[in-house]
Amino acid sequence: MKSIHLTASVLVVAAASALPALAREQIRIVGSSTVFPYTQAVAEEFANQGGVAPIVESTGTGGGMQIFCGGVGADYPDITGASRAMKKSEYELCVQNGVTDITEALIGYDGLAIAVSRANPTDWNLTLQQVYLALAAKVPVNGTLVDNPNKKWSDIDPALPDAAIVAYGPPPTSGTRDAFVELALRVGCEETDYAKSVKAAGDKAAYDKFVEEDCSRMRQDGPFVEAGENDNLIVQRLEADANAVGIFGYSFLYENRDKLKDVKINGVEANLDTIGSFEYPISRPLYFYVKNAHRGVIPGLNEFLAAYASQDAMGAGGYLSERGLVVLDDAKLKEVQDALTNAVNMAPPAK
Repeated sequence: MKSIHLTASVLVVAAASALPALAREQIRIVGSSTVFPYTQAVAEEFANQGGVAPIVESTGTGGGMQIFCGGVGADYPDITGASRAMKKSEYELCVQNGVTDITEALIGYDGLAIAVSRANPTDWNLTLQQVYLALAAKVPVNGTLVDNPNKKWSDIDPALPDAAIVAYGPPPTSGTRDAFVELALRVGCEETDYAKSVKAAGDKAAYDKFVEEDCSRMRQDGPFVEAGENDNLIVQRLEADANAVGIFGYSFLYENRDKLKDVKINGVEANLDTIGSFEYPISRPLYFYVKNAHRGVIPGLNEFLAAYASQDAMGAGGYLSERGLVVLDDAKLKEVQDALTNAVNMAPPAK
């Protein structure tokens, strides 16, 4: 099996912290639906090379963190994928439950794609402010913040399609949802004249509360539809409704380019180059987290980690790039490989 070699020090550390005998022979992985296709691809290659196929579940980033941080032992997963960094509250939950030694691995970059069916005739190009005005629970109208009245895209701008706003996207447990709120909804909100007036008033606490609350809630009156953790279902819904838009990780757009086309954001198309350069406004890092107490105890875990972070998988031209992952440069990949090889314990998140 192709892999990077783990140092003896890792095995010594793992053995010293060995768990009671575990009644589990397979690696168990949970987490992000965006990271899921990449992890599944590594799991399949790992099995093809003679390893025992890991169990990979798409639970969403938030759901994965809850399960991962539940404790140490056979009943708890070894790895969780995440389409955002671990939160301080999640880290504290881990520590509370005895999960105190975790390695964070940046696997690459992703864009949050907004896409439509290729049957849709519009050449879409939205600003983040328009995205906010379409999908936020509250928006400013005539200087007052009100429940979102926009039912059609043309209600936001007459130049946009005279079609109902229907957007399929991730649920609150998803890291994609968290990233969309932070990188799209909040930024679009802050671009409005109303937000600028709140900021200009000079009360930082009031402005921060406004951004945290009023800029950060998705509407729940119909136009935004939570489509679950299976992003393939969103693809199917876009095929069935040419006027709907979908929100998901770029890999799902990449793998369905024959069926879907992207919605440009601020005039920028989502592709490998614009995501890698962060020119595409809704770009983000992807991660997985590994429970170091399970190393040397769960069979094949160290070898699987080496295979995941290998040049063949995560490197330029590796098989994960063929699935839409925007890969790390060589220096950054070496840092990730070293962190995994040496079981480097992550620092507590700041927020």
